[in-house]
Amino acid sequence: MDLAAAFTRDPQAAPHPVRRDATAAAVFALLAAVLALTVEDGRRPDALGWALLLAAHVPLAWRRRAPMPVLLAVVACVAPYHAFDYMHLAPIPASMTALYTVASTGRPKRTLIVGLSVTSLTLTMQLFVNPHETVELLRVSGWVIAMLAFGAGIRLYRQLVAGVVERAERDAERKVAEERLRIARDLHDLLAHSITLIGVQTSVAAHVLVADPDRLDREALVKALDGIAETCREARSEVRTTLDVLRATPEGPLPDLASLPDLVRSAGAELMVRTGAAKVPAAVGAAAYRIVQESLTNAVRHGSPGADVRVDVGLEKEMLRVRVTNGGSASGGTAGSGYGILGMRERARSVGGTLSAGPRDGGGFEVTAALPLAGREVTV
Repeated sequence: MDLAAAFTRDPQAAPHPVRRDATAAAVFALLAAVLALTVEDGRRPDALGWALLLAAHVPLAWRRRAPMPVLLAVVACVAPYHAFDYMHLAPIPASMTALYTVASTGRPKRTLIVGLSVTSLTLTMQLFVNPHETVELLRVSGWVIAMLAFGAGIRLYRQLVAGVVERAERDAERKVAEERLRIARDLHDLLAHSITLIGVQTSVAAHVLVADPDRLDREALVKALDGIAETCREARSEVRTTLDVLRATPEGPLPDLASLPDLVRSAGAELMVRTGAAKVPAAVGAAAYRIVQESLTNAVRHGSPGADVRVDVGLEKEMLRVRVTNGGSASGGTAGSGYGILGMRERARSVGGTLSAGPRDGGGFEVTAALPLAGREVTV
């Protein structure tokens, strides 16, 4: 059995406690018999001495289930054993085991009371048997105090380990919840953007087919259908990449600033990237990408037809600035459930940044995010 696990594990949670303790009691009884026959520390046990000595080990089989009753039972056998001046060293392992169990499983107040009681009883018995053995008195008292201190130390150590494990479990649960929230945001942004683009492209294709069937613009129809197919392929790829996080076998990195041109092009917007050769952290780049994606989705869904949408990404004093402007009507920018803007704010906050969104002066809608390159993660 692992020694560290034996000290850190709750004694009540050990498998088969009675069987294990009964085996240990049998070993201690055998050791006590050997000590009683070989050590010169009092007179040899007679029939009564052997009965008391062996009876003191029987309660140890239930020491973890009932520490105090077991200690009292052991003391009830050991006290007369010492009073008759039998081999004093023989029952010491059983006595110390009972004391250790009480100290390692009980509260400090109980341990103190037990320590004082046992020490007083031991000193009284020792004074009665060997009144002139001062060194022996100190030795016996020292063993009692040392065992109680050892048991109390083990109890505190177990509490410390339990506290560390509990905090680790809470942190793990928090990280799992945060990861689920991040994946939910990714899927929301991805699916909302892709479905919106597919809806727009489908409307274009339907308009081409219905507007003037005699002069069908096949090129425009093919372009719209190709756009739908491309959007589906990109959505499938990003969904697979996002879900691979759950399987812990990612096939590729999540989208970042390098993926912005394709994203903006598919939405028919204009893009300006002014990051130069600066290295943008992966978390910051992913947050910027998702903010742009959600902004474009809102622009396509709520903006005026034919409105100019511009995306500007640049660096300003160790800060990545993301600005998405929609030249359409401002009233449409705030329609919908509002979860899109809330999600963008949470994404910005996840890397220590800020985000503002609202109507522009003179019409339109604007989303502005400031993301620090340090990527200071903020947890909620």
